[in-house]
Amino acid sequence: MRAIDTNIVVRALAADDPVQTRQASVILDGGDIFIPVTVLLESEWVLRNAYEMSPATIVAALRRLAGLDGILLEDPVRVDQALDWTEQGMDFADALHLARADDCSEFLSFDRKLAKIASKVTAFRVTLP
Repeated sequence: MRAIDTNIVVRALAADDPVQTRQASVILDGGDIFIPVTVLLESEWVLRNAYEMSPATIVAALRRLAGLDGILLEDPVRVDQALDWTEQGMDFADALHLARADDCSEFLSFDRKLAKIASKVTAFRVTLP
């Protein structure tokens, strides 16, 4: 199994450099690929900030990537949950943090916006200290 870095994911999804996009596609098509949660987190940030992609476009692209044969995501159930919450308006990073903390009794944050949106999409409690 081979793990890939953010730049491979971004090249494959942004398709902004013909040579590197082709190389990224060959890597992904070769299968036996592991994508860490941290790479997904950074990829979303790059696609949103550097490429100005909408959350809906990013979620769709990450779901397509995750669905490719031979791709293994770290913590796929929680990543899927985070993508669902992102589709419902939550920031992907916040959604991923929250999804990965689901074994905890509560999630503490100063982020009022996170607490508000979380209360609408999940029963998992975000507590403002």
